[in-house]
Amino acid sequence: MAHHVNVGSGEGRTIAGPVGGPLTFKVTGAETGGSLTAFENVIPPGQGPPLHTHDAEDEAWYVIDGALRFRIGDEESEAEQGSFVFVPRGTPHAFRNDSGQEVRILVLFTPSGMEAFFEGFAEVPKSELGPEAFVKHGEPVGMKIVGPPLG
Repeated sequence: MAHHVNVGSGEGRTIAGPVGGPLTFKVTGAETGGSLTAFENVIPPGQGPPLHTHDAEDEAWYVIDGALRFRIGDEESEAEQGSFVFVPRGTPHAFRNDSGQEVRILVLFTPSGMEAFFEGFAEVPKSELGPEAFVKHGEPVGMKIVGPPLG
């Protein structure tokens, strides 16, 4: 059963994000009856996930600070501060922080369900971070790696 949620600035459970910066959950499926997962994520310079798809979730990003380069399907574009990007489930996508500064984004998954990926990935030792960790923690929740990170 979903109930209202109001998470203040600086509040939320923080874990290590899959590309190195902190990830702070603002709301999870447990709090929204499975309808939404939302978190703030910091993307360090030069970082981003490999090209991937989600079987069951649409994903969206709002760029709070900085800019990211996105690949969605076969198209690449820049998403600057204040930009909103939406990717329907099944669509290959990746992003990269090409700047020299950290980028802060709000990430939304509808419906929820990707929490297990991020929570599992946060436990991976730094020495084992890489494509194999994305596969190991992504496949059980319907995330498929379909290409390398953006170069």
